[in-house]
Amino acid sequence: MKLKYLIIILVACAYSYGQEKELNYFLDKATNNSPLLKDYNNQIKLAAIDSLLFRATRKPQLAANLATYYAPVIKGFGYDTALSNGQSVAGLVSLNQNILGKNQVSSQLETIHLIKEGLTLNKKIVVKDLNNSIIGQYIKASGSRDQIKFNQEIIDLLDRETVILKKLTQNSIYKQTDYLIFKATVKQQELLLLQLKQQYLNDLALLNYLSGETDTTFVQLKKPEIVLKTKVFAENPIFFKQFEVDSLKIQNQNKLIDNKYKPALAVIGDAGYWSSFTNQGYRNFGFSIGFGLSIPLYDGNQRALTHQKNEIALETNLAYKNNFDKQYKQQLLILNQNLTQLKAIDVQLQSQLQIAEALIEANKKLLVSGDAQITEYILAVGNLITLKNAISQNNSSKLQIINQINYWSFND
Repeated sequence: MKLKYLIIILVACAYSYGQEKELNYFLDKATNNSPLLKDYNNQIKLAAIDSLLFRATRKPQLAANLATYYAPVIKGFGYDTALSNGQSVAGLVSLNQNILGKNQVSSQLETIHLIKEGLTLNKKIVVKDLNNSIIGQYIKASGSRDQIKFNQEIIDLLDRETVILKKLTQNSIYKQTDYLIFKATVKQQELLLLQLKQQYLNDLALLNYLSGETDTTFVQLKKPEIVLKTKVFAENPIFFKQFEVDSLKIQNQNKLIDNKYKPALAVIGDAGYWSSFTNQGYRNFGFSIGFGLSIPLYDGNQRALTHQKNEIALETNLAYKNNFDKQYKQQLLILNQNLTQLKAIDVQLQSQLQIAEALIEANKKLLVSGDAQITEYILAVGNLITLKNAISQNNSSKLQIINQINYWSFND
């Protein structure tokens, strides 16, 4: 019965391990599950509504008002009817229309447009950052998967050699101690493989966590197809766009400040019924119209001081932009330099790997004939493991560098 359950578990694990997922799966999940992206999408929608609200405020504002009033005079006591009229009824529809100049309207609309543009920009950067972290973790998890693969190949090799060595030991061609040393090496490799599988599970769990998913399934990851993009670098990287938007916002604030000091004109009016019933109340239907004009004269020099503050803000924004530009260029120089170094290391590692594999093949032949030195064979196997691990780590590092170069150099 125990064997039956063990077989079921092994089949289930094999099925899970056989499942494959690719990078785009995690990228799509991260985009769909990100609450921050949903927040930015909603803020962009709100900015569009703000634009409609502003346009609505430019239309005539109508309001219906009803008011009744009665001030009785009782036995000679009461308000002076010359002042209070005794009673009144008013049912009016009022009109209020602010008249704005073309520049004032443009400045207000530009404010809303810049807010929306800033939100759209932030959303794009969030997507880039999210994709960058997902790709980086995917590369790390794939590196763990590659290490599992070649370490499993090493164990398979050692298991086959163990069978041969056991027979030769039984025939007294090799010492019992040689066999035990070799067997210990196999056990050490099995422990390493177990640790690698645990690391792979942890890397997968973190990848799912970054993607906003709850999943602990042991799945295979397809080899990441991450290459250095060869198209022309973006002329205006998205990271610099933020400085431009901030600068435009400050300049727009200057326009809004100037608009506050322009004369404000409004048309006001009403129409309806308004009567005190003291004289032909049935004829008191009518209307009124008027204009309101406001002209700022003096505010203690606030206008000039506010402009000075904005000029300082522009200087600060420019200083940050210039500093970021230097760091941006230096960052790309460092990344490309690191990539060149890793490529050079890869050439050396591949050359050493050929020698290590040839040495393993020679020792395999010597083992069959009984002429191999077990300690030397174990050293050769250890060297092969070290080299393959180094190649895997170097490859992962190259992919991480390529991912960073693509991240900084292109807007998609």
